[in-house]
Amino acid sequence: MLAGRFAPGERILLREIAAELGISLTPVRDAVNHLIAERVLERGSGGQGGGATVPFLGAEQFRQLTIIRADIESRAALEAALHATDDDVARLRGCLEGMRTMIEQESGAERRQGYLDLHRQFHFGIYALADLPVIHDTIENLWLRCGPMLTAVLPEYVPYLKRADHHEVALRALAQRDGEGVAAAIRRDITEAGTYIHMLLQTAEQEEARA
Repeated sequence: MLAGRFAPGERILLREIAAELGISLTPVRDAVNHLIAERVLERGSGGQGGGATVPFLGAEQFRQLTIIRADIESRAALEAALHATDDDVARLRGCLEGMRTMIEQESGAERRQGYLDLHRQFHFGIYALADLPVIHDTIENLWLRCGPMLTAVLPEYVPYLKRADHHEVALRALAQRDGEGVAAAIRRDITEAGTYIHMLLQTAEQEEARA
């Protein structure tokens, strides 16, 4: 969910997940119920192993979530600079280099997913340094709700081909323990990507209304 592996409208079956993970239904059911309570998933109909559905997120909903993300994640980035060590910066540098390697590879689903996984590790690697568990949990919930929209707008939106300038700026600021610089770079990264995805969602809604 965090990396956008599930598309809006996709059915998530408990038995399939339990079989894939090699665990019983109970922990899977508990996890899905938690995500339903957090409005990340919608409860599905009975039968076929039970489960849930990934909800569709409208353009206006996505816009509002992007505003919240920009505010909260930039705050976490600001706090992260107070605690970052050289080892932390080196680890995040590895994520960023990995993202660039994915960009240079041939196109395909594997590259896209690889980039998205590293992108998530980079962002959450910064936020974890803030040591603010309540804010971290809120950020995770926002990513869980927004993640499926990455799948919905592909191939029009190809996040693994976008410039990584904001990530580089954020990392350099973190290395200098410049909280304001890290926060500004993260805010720009979220806002620019969010604006583009919002535009694609608006266009899709307008086309559907005319159909």
